Amino acid sequence: MIRIFSLNSAAVLALATAMMSAPAMAQDTTPVQNADGTITTSQDIVVLGSIGYRNRSEDQAEPVLSYDSEFFQRFEPLTAGDALKRVPSVTFLSDVIESDGARLRGLPPGYTQILINGERVPGNNDDRSFFLDRIPAELIDRVEIVRSSSARRTGDAVAGTINIELRDAFELDGGYIRAGALRYDDKELEPSLGLVYGGAVGPGRLLVGLNFQGRHNPKKKFSLRYGDSPENDPDFATEEFDNREDQIDTRDGKDYSANASYEIDGDSTDFRISGFYVRTDRTETERSREYDDPTAFTGPLPDGALVSDNSNINNIDQENYSLDARLSHQWSLGKTTLRVGYARFDDKQRESENQIDFDVDYDDGEVPVFEQVFTATDIADKEFTTKLDHEFELGNDIQLVVGGLYQKKTRNTAIFDIDDEIEFPGLDGTYDQFIDNPDDLLDPFDLTDLEPTDGGVNRLKERRLDGFALVQGKSGGLTWEAGIRYETTKLDISDFTEAAIVPNQSNDYEEWLPSASIKFDLTARDRITASVARTNRRPDFNFVSPALLEEEVGDSDLLGNPQLGPETAWGVDLGYERRIGRTGVVGINAFYRDVSNLIELTNTGEEGSEGEGTFVYQPQNVGDGKVWGVEFDLSTDLGFLGLPDTGIFGNVSWLDSEITDFAGKRRFNGQSEYVYNIGFIQDIPSIGVAFGATHRKQGAAYDRVISEEVRTTYGADLEIFVEKRFGSNFTIRAVGSNLLNGAKRETFNKFDNLEDQLDRDFDEYELESEKAGPVFQLMARYAF
Repeated sequence: MIRIFSLNSAAVLALATAMMSAPAMAQDTTPVQNADGTITTSQDIVVLGSIGYRNRSEDQAEPVLSYDSEFFQRFEPLTAGDALKRVPSVTFLSDVIESDGARLRGLPPGYTQILINGERVPGNNDDRSFFLDRIPAELIDRVEIVRSSSARRTGDAVAGTINIELRDAFELDGGYIRAGALRYDDKELEPSLGLVYGGAVGPGRLLVGLNFQGRHNPKKKFSLRYGDSPENDPDFATEEFDNREDQIDTRDGKDYSANASYEIDGDSTDFRISGFYVRTDRTETERSREYDDPTAFTGPLPDGALVSDNSNINNIDQENYSLDARLSHQWSLGKTTLRVGYARFDDKQRESENQIDFDVDYDDGEVPVFEQVFTATDIADKEFTTKLDHEFELGNDIQLVVGGLYQKKTRNTAIFDIDDEIEFPGLDGTYDQFIDNPDDLLDPFDLTDLEPTDGGVNRLKERRLDGFALVQGKSGGLTWEAGIRYETTKLDISDFTEAAIVPNQSNDYEEWLPSASIKFDLTARDRITASVARTNRRPDFNFVSPALLEEEVGDSDLLGNPQLGPETAWGVDLGYERRIGRTGVVGINAFYRDVSNLIELTNTGEEGSEGEGTFVYQPQNVGDGKVWGVEFDLSTDLGFLGLPDTGIFGNVSWLDSEITDFAGKRRFNGQSEYVYNIGFIQDIPSIGVAFGATHRKQGAAYDRVISEEVRTTYGADLEIFVEKRFGSNFTIRAVGSNLLNGAKRETFNKFDNLEDQLDRDFDEYELESEKAGPVFQLMARYAF
């Protein structure tokens, strides 16, 4: 696959060279990225000349919110996910002080299309989503929130699209270094280093960026569990105490990243080749102890109270990279653009779980049991993409754009495990022979004995061939676009485990996706936007696997369905925005999505592996749902009040939805009721100082699947920064985040099967709280 891309890249480069030799190719490399024809200098990035605000999109008819890196930089976000916490309608259900799976409009991550430089990138998640904490914020030039869809892009954007544009060769002249450290609540220090350089090289411009980031997240979890509830008790909460769990969860790692781009812009021909690489080395360490008393001594050896002691260590090694070449040429029949790309995500995890169980009846001769499990997970997801489009001028500032896409995706999954258990007849309940950690009892496995998990070894091949056509134009204050996209998909999936019912299966489906958008300037300051589009969401990888997984749905089984089709949605967005002063924008937007062919678990009627009362469930396209909400955002300085060096920003989104599942009506799983951000920045130019704060809060989210229900709430998040500038080349910034020590709290209702769930006959009720303390960082940037 890589060899194929290399040949195509070489061909593209050769074609570019040939075109550059033609008389039409200009050799002037003067950058024209900024509106005034100049380029951003490294000093402009290191020493911000003004407060960053949300931009107003001028070129596209679609409703797009654009945020340059200056909007985020002063709060020193570590990742793209951290940066997105400040834009409208983006929520997360991550662990505290982490931001991975972005949920635009509050919908699950699989409903949001994530693009890097306008192109999709693969991830390791079953729902096809990409974790945004894999992209360091230092690589970002701007973030675009595309609220509706266009025929020119793939239609996998039911909730919308998040496009992350990395810095390119025409974004920077000069270089800068970034160095600093982060201090966590457990007094751990982690380094942060970066280097970026851009300048003229030969006939074009080159940009190179390097980044190293220490990552650390020390969390503490506390759970109370109750069981054996009376039947028909919908308010079961604190009866029949079962156990308490205390857990220390520490995630420690290092991120290494690089990006580069080389661009040649001429009068008629433009060429660009770019790429990025991110590697994550991470260790997740959990130590959990369960007690049979809600207030028992929490030391390592509490006589008579310790139920179990568990150690879980997961070593994660992930590599993510993308290469992209683009060539465009303006000629007598219009503008032709060819794009060739290759992207790959490799995920290697090695997880060990060791537990000693003291919950035995010593009087009856039972003895503690030590269990150990080792799991090896390898996922390789790679995509090769070719895109070609051509733009015709039809006159009167109207263009016709036609094009197509070919994409070949291959995803290989291999999950193996091995387990063992031994008894300890010498232990009598006083634990005096147990040292202090289950890992001390580990008997190393012979890894040649690893066996595949059910459904855990499979290969998925997906080939897409899309075509599109759209017409766009401008007339006075009106910008408009209307088009249609035809997407075809061919899926082949093979399961190599004994759990496969039919090991090799195929599926084909196609969708017509029309779209239209308008943007109309009522005045020089007032604008309305409107759009309608049909989008889709492809099935999760784990749902199309042809394997039968025992006890995957409570005590019942799950049978995959390779014949699943995509979910589809008709969406409408209607917005109004107004310019305020020189730089400010205030806007309000209402949206609605009508979702069809929702994928829901259905009962096949077959008895499950656990016998009477259990069943085999299979996902089918049987549901429908609706999503709606209102989004408000404000970003402006207070120059109209005589305070030009004071910037304020804020946004609030009210989110709602309705879906009918096996138990009645509910919201889409995991959709928060609201999310808001408010903040300010005060600049004091006379002494080169700035400071500011931002406050964020998202509402409760509810999930309901067969055999489990979860309600999740988060505390508020407060961040503060103070900045000192020295001349035009040097800046020091101190930032404190999670200053309110916000907690994540979850309430779990657990059931053995669907019948018990409908009868409210609980198997277990759990209250869990997770906390991580404040994080402080000190960062310095120097331009050269």
